[in-house]
Amino acid sequence: MTQPEEHCLWWQKGIIYQIYPRSFQDSNGDGVGDIPGILKRLDYLKWLGVTAIWISPLYPSPMADFGYDISDYCNIHPLFGNLADFDKLVQEVHAAGMKLILDLVPNHTSDEHPWFVESRSSRDNAKRDWYIWKDARPDGLPPNNWLSMFGGGAWEWDETTQQYYYHAFLVKQPDLNWRNPQVQEAMLQVMRFWLDKGVDGFRVDVMWHMIKDEQLRDNPPNPAYQQHMATYEQLLPVYSTDQPEVHDIVSKMRQVLDGYDDRMMIGEIYLPISKLVTYYGVDNKGAHLPFNFMLLNMPWNAAEIAAAIDLYEGALPQNAWPNWVLGNHDQPRISSRVGQQQARVAALLLLTLRGTPTIYYGEEIGMRDVPIPFNEVKDPQGLNMPDKNLSRDPARTPMQWSNSEYAGFSDAAPWLRLDSGFNRTNVQHQKEEPLSVLLLYKRLIALRQAQPALYRGRYQRVYSDTQMLAYLREEEGAQSYLVVLNLSHRPCYFTPASVVIKGKVILATSPELEGQVISNTINLAGDEGVIIELDTL
Repeated sequence: MTQPEEHCLWWQKGIIYQIYPRSFQDSNGDGVGDIPGILKRLDYLKWLGVTAIWISPLYPSPMADFGYDISDYCNIHPLFGNLADFDKLVQEVHAAGMKLILDLVPNHTSDEHPWFVESRSSRDNAKRDWYIWKDARPDGLPPNNWLSMFGGGAWEWDETTQQYYYHAFLVKQPDLNWRNPQVQEAMLQVMRFWLDKGVDGFRVDVMWHMIKDEQLRDNPPNPAYQQHMATYEQLLPVYSTDQPEVHDIVSKMRQVLDGYDDRMMIGEIYLPISKLVTYYGVDNKGAHLPFNFMLLNMPWNAAEIAAAIDLYEGALPQNAWPNWVLGNHDQPRISSRVGQQQARVAALLLLTLRGTPTIYYGEEIGMRDVPIPFNEVKDPQGLNMPDKNLSRDPARTPMQWSNSEYAGFSDAAPWLRLDSGFNRTNVQHQKEEPLSVLLLYKRLIALRQAQPALYRGRYQRVYSDTQMLAYLREEEGAQSYLVVLNLSHRPCYFTPASVVIKGKVILATSPELEGQVISNTINLAGDEGVIIELDTL
C-alpha cells in the first residue's frame, strides 16, 4: 500500500523520553546520576526507539528543590558534569539521530542567584524590580493571602529592606517579575545561549505561573478543599496564576525559538483543558505542546477516559498538535496508580493515541513508587507537609538497569533507595524476557513509528463503557487500526454495531491473542488490550 507523502515535524512523529538526571545513571560513584551517565545509556534509548530526550534541570543550584532553584542559568552543576560534557551530550544525541530538550525554569530563581542577591541588597538596587517586592499591610501581615505550592504562605519578610518578596514555591525560590522588560530579555538571552549550543527545544517549567495579577488581589477559598489535599489547594489560584498577559510572554519565547531551525517548546501547565489549549497561542504561535496531564490524575475508568479524550480532541485549536503523558517527576508512577497489569494496557493507550507521547524513565520496565522512610525523605514537598504523604521521592528513585549491586545505577549507595525488587524489575532481565513490559514498549514504539495511521492519523472513538475503550486510527492511503482496551480486571465483550470489524491482532498485552483473526466480535480478559490491523475493503 502506498503511503501518503506528508511532512511531519520531529516533535510530532517523535517519542519523548524524560530523564531525571539525578536518577538515570551515575558515572563517577557519588550515588548521583550525571551527564556522562546519560551518554553511557544513549545506545539503550536508541535501541528502545526513543527519538527525543527531555532532561530535567542540570544547572548550578543549591538543590533546595533539586535543581528547580537555579543559581546560574548558563552553566552546568558540577554534580552533573560541566559545559564540555553537555556539548558532548548534544553532539552524541544528534549523532544517534535523536533530539535534546532542556528544562527551562523561568518563573523563579534560587535566592542565591546573583540577580536576587542584588535585588534584596537594597530598595534602590537596579535589580530590585526583577522580583516581586511589596510592603506589608498596615497590620504587618503579608500583602495578600496567596499560598506556596510547598506549604505555608507565599510571602517572605526581608528584615534588611523591610518588605516581603513572593515565592510560589520554596522560600529559597523567589519569583521573577515577568512584567519587567529587563527580566524578559534576560531570560530570552538564556534561551538563545542554549539554542546556540544546539538544544532542540525547551520544556518550560510552571508556564502558567509566570505572570501574577497586577493588583495582587486575594485568592478565593476553594469550596472543594479536603484535609488530605495539599495546603496550597485551600485557595483557588485565580489571581496568582494563568493571567491573560502570560500569553504575550509565551509568544515572545516562541519568537526566539522561531529564529532557529526546527526547534520546539513544551509548556508545563496544570489547568483544565479549556484553559490549557489557550497556551497553543493565536494561530498556534504559543507553545508547540502545552503538556496534557489528563491521564495523570483522572480516575482509571474507560468511560471517563473516553470522554476526556473526546473533550481534548474537541477543544484543540485547528492544526494544534496533541500530546499525552502517563507520568513525570512530580506524580506517582503509572504502575503504582493502576497496577502492573493495567500499566501494560496504559502503554497501549499512550502509544496509540493521536499526538506526541512522553515516557517517564523507568515506565518502560514497570518501575513503581518506592516507599521512602520519612528519615530518608529528600523532597521539600514531602518534608514540609509530612502528614499528607505528598513526597515526590517515591517516583524519583534510581533507574533499574541490572540485578547487580545498586541495580547498575552506581558503584555507590544512591541518593535515594532502590526498589527492593530491582533484581527482578530491570532492563537487563527484561531484555531477555519475551513477555516483559520493556519488550512490549519496544514493539509498540516500533509499530507506532512505522505506521502513519498511528503517528499522525485520525482518532475516532468507536465504543466505550465502564470497562472498555475502542477507537480507530486511520490515515488516507495507509493501513488502519482498531485499538481495544479493557481498563478493568474483569472480562469484557464487544460486538460493534456501527462499524464492520475484520482484521488480525498484531500486538497485544497477552501474546496468546496475537495472530487471532477478528470478525466483528472481540472478547478480552481483564487487563488485556489489542491492536487490530484491519482488512482493507
